[in-house]
Amino acid sequence: MKKLNVVIIALLALLFPYTAYAASLDGMPPVLDPNNIYAADSPNNLSAVVKNMPERVYVPNLRSSSVTVIDPKTYKVIKTIKTHSGPQHVVPSWDLKTLWVNDNSGNYLTPIDPMTVTAGKDIYVHDPYNLYFTPNGKYAIVMAEADKQIVFRDPHTMAIKKTVKVPCAGVNHADWSADGTFFVATCEFSGMLLKLDTAKMAITGHVLLPQKGSMSPMPQDIKISPDGKTFYVADMASNGVWVMPADNFGTFTFIKTGKGAHGLYVTRDAKTLLITNRDEGSVSVLRFSDNKLIAKWKIPNGGSPDMGNISADGKFFWVSGRYDDEVYVFDIEKGTFVTRIKVGKEPHGLTIWPQPGRYSLGHTGIMR
Repeated sequence: MKKLNVVIIALLALLFPYTAYAASLDGMPPVLDPNNIYAADSPNNLSAVVKNMPERVYVPNLRSSSVTVIDPKTYKVIKTIKTHSGPQHVVPSWDLKTLWVNDNSGNYLTPIDPMTVTAGKDIYVHDPYNLYFTPNGKYAIVMAEADKQIVFRDPHTMAIKKTVKVPCAGVNHADWSADGTFFVATCEFSGMLLKLDTAKMAITGHVLLPQKGSMSPMPQDIKISPDGKTFYVADMASNGVWVMPADNFGTFTFIKTGKGAHGLYVTRDAKTLLITNRDEGSVSVLRFSDNKLIAKWKIPNGGSPDMGNISADGKFFWVSGRYDDEVYVFDIEKGTFVTRIKVGKEPHGLTIWPQPGRYSLGHTGIMR
């Protein structure tokens, strides 16, 4: 009987994608569709936790030490929340109840209650450049860029559970495998990718990205494909994205997208990837099915699109204009630029909230 079970499992692994039958991270909500790990993120598929929250856009202004709050229906600024020095990203918690403002110069995480749109008591956390959560919700993960550390913390109190020193400079973005057992982090200033075991909280591999042209690579955002088979890594220096098989760490192909490729966002139909090209003021649209670029949306008179996210209905893409002190809105269905909104100085990792999904992996809303 034991041999028969082994044979059956082996046959299932051949017939179906590995994501369906691989041993997932303990405690992680099960994948709903092995062909689309973003199945829970479909338009307006809001969980009971967030469905009554007012839809707002939260924009951290790095040099204004503030968060601008925008009503996405009117495009009007309705509130400004003061923060400690250097807010970088506004990050949804794993349980979807809190938005965390990462103040890495001030060394604080500031919680915002998205139901009332008010800030709570700050928590001292050293160098919180970016913030993620393990897929089972067990740990918060602080990307301590200046400290060269990845710090695993309690997801509520932020008490340190384990500190992992990294062999690179500029560790800042990450995304998880479909089964949650490992994640890949990017190191902007070393051109390096790290592979980490989620449960063991340990680095299991590292690799340098290839160099394109005269500039060393500068990896930024990273996203995994809907079928869980491919990681995409934005490279600001190489002006495009690196494509890496999830089961073959360190093997790459390259797609040129535009100058200063920076942020990556999966559309709610899980068919395309939006890529912000910060240094040329555009957004490229990549089709997952064949890795082809099918469109490029340009900002009139230029801009500096950085980080953002997609509205709950899947119709609009909101993104910060990092060096123009503004926010841009694109109509995804029409592929057109809608408007620009003035905010504070040097807006960075904005999020629009609420978003569909069962839980958040962090950043500006990596939902599954």
